[in-house]
Amino acid sequence: MTAGRVHCIGAAHWDVLGTVPGAVRRGDDLPGRVRRVPGGVALNVARWLAAEGLAPSLLAAVGDDAAGAELLAAAEATGISCADVLKVPGQATGTYIAIEAATGLVAAVADTGVMTVAGVGVLSPLQWGDSVACAVLDGNLASEVLAAAVAALEGAELCVVGVSPAKAARLRSVLGHPRVTLYLNRAEAAALCGVRFRAAHTAARTLCGMGAAGALVSDGARAAAWADVDGCITAMPPSVRVARVTGAGDRLLSAHLAARLRGLDAAAALDHALQRAAAHISSEETPCAP
Repeated sequence: MTAGRVHCIGAAHWDVLGTVPGAVRRGDDLPGRVRRVPGGVALNVARWLAAEGLAPSLLAAVGDDAAGAELLAAAEATGISCADVLKVPGQATGTYIAIEAATGLVAAVADTGVMTVAGVGVLSPLQWGDSVACAVLDGNLASEVLAAAVAALEGAELCVVGVSPAKAARLRSVLGHPRVTLYLNRAEAAALCGVRFRAAHTAARTLCGMGAAGALVSDGARAAAWADVDGCITAMPPSVRVARVTGAGDRLLSAHLAARLRGLDAAAALDHALQRAAAHISSEETPCAP
């Protein structure tokens, strides 16, 4: 892969994250920490690609409101090009609210109707005929938007990040692209393939057998796996205290993609990605946020 500008296509919104140190039961009212930070898969990946020294551009949709202007200013301050972000009149910029406990994500609500209204409009900059070497596609994109992106990015390397098992099935449409790399956790891989996997390496190999040029499958504290035409390797993530989980998959993708673009071999790229993801989930701060 060749380093250059990377298009990050998908969600950009404000994250409101409530974190509590222990377990949470239904109806609990607990002390904790609440933060409002820039979020959304595409924005997260772009932010961390910039932190890795790359030049990301964001293709997303925000409202024509103060929250949208503030979000784009925060993103641009981290080195992201936001010139191609669609500002949708009359719509509110999206918000994602999550409750996280020591055991992981408790519940989340995503108010991202602006992306639904925007539809394939977020891809309009791709119709200018410019040559795109690499693009990241957010698994939150609707099926028709994913299909349109694949068609518009025929010559690009595509890195597709999963967002949930419930939305994984729509990613089957990208498997026909000759240069697609999937970034999923084991549950997402199982939902996409329709098979229950006992380990990440089996999932990664299966995804390549279904047409992916490469696949990185994570599995929490268990071994993660990378598979491509050269074979399959595994590595254990560092053992760390979990302070948060939101954005961990995005951090994993951005670090792995950056390592690949710098020419690191498969083992070094996987190790770099796992180290970065572990640092993210063990930190209560938000790297790269202004």
